[in-house]
Amino acid sequence: MSASAAKVSTKKHTFWKGKKPEPDGPPHKRRKLDRSQLKSGSPGLTFVTSQDTGNSTSTIDPELAVDFTTQETKNGESLATLRKMIFGRLEYKSTQTDPGKYLAIDCEMVGVGIDGEESSLARVSIVNYWGAVQLDEFVKQKERVVDYRTKWSGIRPSDMVGAKQFEEVQKTVAALTKDRIIVGHAVHNDLKVLLLSHPGPLIRDTQHLAAKHNVTSSKRPALRNLVKQELDIVIQGGEHSSVTDARATMAVFRLHRKEWEKGFRPLPVPGADASNKRKHVESNEPDAPSPLGRGRKGVSSGLSTIVKRTPQTKSKIAVKTASNNWWTTLGASDIAKGSMKL
Repeated sequence: MSASAAKVSTKKHTFWKGKKPEPDGPPHKRRKLDRSQLKSGSPGLTFVTSQDTGNSTSTIDPELAVDFTTQETKNGESLATLRKMIFGRLEYKSTQTDPGKYLAIDCEMVGVGIDGEESSLARVSIVNYWGAVQLDEFVKQKERVVDYRTKWSGIRPSDMVGAKQFEEVQKTVAALTKDRIIVGHAVHNDLKVLLLSHPGPLIRDTQHLAAKHNVTSSKRPALRNLVKQELDIVIQGGEHSSVTDARATMAVFRLHRKEWEKGFRPLPVPGADASNKRKHVESNEPDAPSPLGRGRKGVSSGLSTIVKRTPQTKSKIAVKTASNNWWTTLGASDIAKGSMKL
């Protein structure tokens, strides 16, 4: 036996320098990981390899760790249903695909300008109260994209193929959200990049409302933290999806809708005011001429007050008329000019 294969003994362990001798058996081989057994043994964890970037690093799919079968409810809403809605696992009825009263919106941006520091709208997603997608459009960029921010936005250069012009998307969003309540998380940022405005009574900002009603101690809670707290699920663990974020925003709003809506006045039925005004105009006849000193009902012209406070009587008129000819009485006086009567 060579010196390189000499056996070295210790009190507790035995080591071999170099290659083990063949008589003791073949060297141990690494056992290949059986992913099927791992999946069956741990149903909450599974490894997913990214194929888009060619990176072999494995990440845990957070969706597989979600309990979609729980019977737990919160404020009258099923947590299992809301979780399925967020991850797109619901099957919608025909009545649940219409826009309805509430619409949740979320946008994703890419970086343009110097070093990609300026944000440019790249994707807009809108879902209804039930989570059904009403709009999901990519926006064509007018400037060169410096940073697609794929790690956070989930947008790639291939998504820009077939993207629509900004003006077209903006017009579609404006028409869809007209006279409807917009639900969003820090929704002012979404409206800003869309160059749109919306009436204040028709906006439900989950970030603002959560802080106002003490749902969270933070004044500006992040959406992922709010969803984790209220629904016990993880979103935005990697690349973002504006559809998922819009659904998550709507899920949080649905949990607190009854309480949060108490701070807003009920909305009138669209077109009701116009119809009422039209009926009022058609039913009213031309007003008869009002007496002197009387204006419209409930409105004083001021003339009646003057007439009542300074009435004209016959005696005053007679005295006033007589006093107008004062010069005619000058020659009838018996007192001589320059004399004084004692």
